Amino acid sequence: MKKFLSVIDLISRWSGLIARWGCLALVLVLCFEVMMRYVFDNPTIWAHESSTMLGVFIVTIGWAFVHLNHGHVRVDVFYSRLSPKGRAIVDIACFLVFFLPLLLVLIWAAGRQAWDAYVFDEVLMQSYWYPPALPIRTVVVVGLCTFLLQGIAEFLRDVWMVAKGVRP
Repeated sequence: MKKFLSVIDLISRWSGLIARWGCLALVLVLCFEVMMRYVFDNPTIWAHESSTMLGVFIVTIGWAFVHLNHGHVRVDVFYSRLSPKGRAIVDIACFLVFFLPLLLVLIWAAGRQAWDAYVFDEVLMQSYWYPPALPIRTVVVVGLCTFLLQGIAEFLRDVWMVAKGVRP
């Protein structure tokens, strides 16, 4: 099981590294657009939509990395006062009631949108650039799936903690 968990953690770490490059790309696109707009008085058509897609890329690919590092917002009023075993029990309950059902619905909906984008050759129409929608729709599905994988890894660690008293 430790090998399985370490593979999932490695995937999540890599997703964070990839999202980091997305941040650099976003900064470069926005700097280019500002320079073209205000220095050369020649704004681009594609920069706004590209920056939106890069933002979606960064967020969705980064979810698993943030979850790996316990970086999501958590209300610690009661949680911080619990024992490690108590925290694991709360995490298990929240995974089963909130995390898993929500992520399964989101993956299903995002997968359907990606499929429709493929079947109907959908294009994004926020600008006159009309880029294909399939790549960004696929990125959302991949990001949600890696987030789910990391959630399952944390769930297994919590179950192990409740059963054995230590985290694997």
